[in-house]
Amino acid sequence: MQSWQFFGTNKPLELREVPEPEAGPGEVVVDVKAAGICHSDVSALDDAGWMPLFPRLPMTLGHENAGVISAVGEGMGHWKVGDRVGLSPVFSDGDAIGYGKWDGGFGPKLRATEENLVRLPDEVSFDLGAMATDAGLTSYHAMVATGGAKAGMRVGVIGLGGLGYIGARVAVLLGAEVYAAEVNPATRELAGEIGLAGVAESIDAFADKKLELIVDYAGFGTTTAAAIETLTEFGTLVQVGMGRLESTINTYPIIINQLTIRGSKSGTKEDLAALYELMRSGQLKPPMNLITPAEIPDALDRLRSGGVVGRLIAMY
Repeated sequence: MQSWQFFGTNKPLELREVPEPEAGPGEVVVDVKAAGICHSDVSALDDAGWMPLFPRLPMTLGHENAGVISAVGEGMGHWKVGDRVGLSPVFSDGDAIGYGKWDGGFGPKLRATEENLVRLPDEVSFDLGAMATDAGLTSYHAMVATGGAKAGMRVGVIGLGGLGYIGARVAVLLGAEVYAAEVNPATRELAGEIGLAGVAESIDAFADKKLELIVDYAGFGTTTAAAIETLTEFGTLVQVGMGRLESTINTYPIIINQLTIRGSKSGTKEDLAALYELMRSGQLKPPMNLITPAEIPDALDRLRSGGVVGRLIAMY
């Protein structure tokens, strides 16, 4: 089979012939039906700091996947060929699909284990199922499990891209009053379909709203600083985005307003299952751009250039 493989920093992906995976004990093989393209893939290609996550090269990238089980290994009899699944990417040992020893979904088939498999309801399409495994899982976990969003809470969201759209929409569905910051004017136009109470270029435009929780899905340094200046007393900032890994902040409001700052990454299988239930209801339909597997390198270039509205999903 042919897969898009990663050979190292500042090197383009190469389409290579690779052996089809086999299901070992405790494993299944999944025929990939949809694979999401993520900013993390761009970072892996461009930033040498990511290389410790790739102890072997070449390898197949792609950590946002949904598909159908095509082979079942020993000890996995509770799954069967034909089961629709989404793949929670992170393993308990810190490894992940598309990293380490686990080839990802920029190819037609991949191996997975019980730690990854979540049943994908028939009502949820493969493209939605794939998008949920990272953009969805990470945003849901940050908003609900880490941030504690609930009905009646005043919530701020920074960034309305793949993660932020979902996080904001989940908070709205929970009954929160949600305000968002987004620098892209075209993306700000999504405010109505999300159900936002307000949208602006910067979150500090809502300093008078007494926001109790802000989730920063962008993480460009200045966004983190603005969130700290905007939160009300005893408020919480959840940091998710890694657009820039350094920020200059004012510690005065942290001290005086007794703020809490928490980091959040990825999520659990339980988070993914809960997200699939929201999608099953039809109330959570983030914008997506469907492409072919042949267009994956071009999609990475589009993400690198910026301005993409919605998640890019390769359909097999």
